[in-house]
Amino acid sequence: MLISELPLLFQHLRKTLPEYQSEMRRLFHGRGQKWPGLEQITVDWVAENLIVTLFKPVDDAFLDTLKQQLVDFSYEEVWSQASGKGIGLQHRYEYGAPFDIITGDIAEEVIGVEDDLKYQLVLGKNQNMGIFLDMRHGRQWIKKRAKNKNILNLFSYTCGFSVAAIAGGAKSVVNVDMARGALSRGRDNHRLNDHDLSTVTFMGHDIFRSWGKITKFGPYDLIVIDPPSFQKGSFALTKDYKKILRRLPSLLSEGGEVLACVNSPAVSPDFLTISMNEEAPELIFIERLDNPEEFADIDEQASLKALVFELR
Repeated sequence: MLISELPLLFQHLRKTLPEYQSEMRRLFHGRGQKWPGLEQITVDWVAENLIVTLFKPVDDAFLDTLKQQLVDFSYEEVWSQASGKGIGLQHRYEYGAPFDIITGDIAEEVIGVEDDLKYQLVLGKNQNMGIFLDMRHGRQWIKKRAKNKNILNLFSYTCGFSVAAIAGGAKSVVNVDMARGALSRGRDNHRLNDHDLSTVTFMGHDIFRSWGKITKFGPYDLIVIDPPSFQKGSFALTKDYKKILRRLPSLLSEGGEVLACVNSPAVSPDFLTISMNEEAPELIFIERLDNPEEFADIDEQASLKALVFELR
């Protein structure tokens, strides 16, 4: 990380912040490796707050300069025009991901808006705030495809896909995740958007031990698979993903679709297409969704993969 490159960061923020004032959005994505000297920093705009994240340690000079320039940025006209509330700095490389408020006042719980849908988020407390901004196009795709469909959302986390699906007119959504706290936040997200919860099911179960229960709600017209790359004791990507894929034909209705996602730089899109061909050859690859432009990566093979398959 280079102090000399920090002016480019703020130049980019001055350009992108006015474009996304009303929506939560990634403003700067150094992790895409397209900004030499700034590879370990990202900046998100969430509920009128600027959340800066460092992914690796930096020297004191860089840190002090970054903090001072963030304070200076808060006095600029672009910040006041965006009605900025606070600027926070999160250290993802440290245990517990400690969070410093650099300037202003940042509430721990806020409501973020994306495509006119609301999401309850937690800032500065956990590594993840409650939604993954790089999956924006996936949620948009689901919303467009959801009309009158029965949908299964595996590894649902806080149910972002479910919120988008119900907003798109889904007949029903079944959300499955081991983390009951995340599912509780998913209920809150649906309530925030005045959704009818009678059409949404929340299953706090281990997917691999719950196929019988999951099958009872099927068949499904659309299935979303968006697992963590690794979750100690419960999910290992290269081993366990295939166990899910081989179940798909028995869960899907004729012509059913699957949005299969993976966000590990260790595997390419070929991992999904080859694994699907091995485990569920009835499902044909249709397309890979484009990632949001703000998440541009020097290596698209290493970035988020969201692939669409169809049962034929």
